[in-house]
Amino acid sequence: MTTPTSPGSPSYPLSLMLFSAFYGGMVTIAGVLGAKQVAVGPLAVEAGIFPFLILVGISSGIAELHGEQCAARLARFGLVPLVAAILLTLFVLRLPTDPGMYEPAKEAFPVILGQSWRMMVAGIVAYAVSLTLNIWIFSRLQRADGRFVGLRGFVAAALSQIVDTVVFITISFYGVRPIAAIMAGQMTAKVVLSAVLVPAVIWLVVKAGRRMDAG
Repeated sequence: MTTPTSPGSPSYPLSLMLFSAFYGGMVTIAGVLGAKQVAVGPLAVEAGIFPFLILVGISSGIAELHGEQCAARLARFGLVPLVAAILLTLFVLRLPTDPGMYEPAKEAFPVILGQSWRMMVAGIVAYAVSLTLNIWIFSRLQRADGRFVGLRGFVAAALSQIVDTVVFITISFYGVRPIAAIMAGQMTAKVVLSAVLVPAVIWLVVKAGRRMDAG
């Protein structure tokens, strides 16, 4: 099923329209949730990994449904809400605070949202590199063997999340604090979560997408 359009205008699959809108929301909320560290068994990981792995699953599902180029374009467009959210956050942080604002929130707001410029740059670069790599690996595995979509998604996600961790931690903390131990813990947690979440998200995206597009 495609969305209705006026004569001469392009038409888009319904699944692509809906998942693109959802994708943009996950991009922006990932930065907010990343302010909290959560425990995954004995490991610690930023909570932003949950929406980010949903992004990984959606991009792989879109590659399965609509091809590598479409998924890569979606990932590139995802930079727009990501950068816009960062710029808008910086703008709001610099506005004067209402004296009547709830007191604990006055102190918490800049702590939660006021990331360093290095972490903001790291988030943008890590997003671009890891999502592009994930789509590339997933599509190459698809060409080699079109079966086992969940397994292909996990392999692509795990490898891209290792690279994501190296890029993000290096840009954020190199020269400031030891990074080897941080990387090891983050990589382990992200690979474990990739095994649990990504295949399920891809399955849901592909199943729902095919049903929607079939009309």
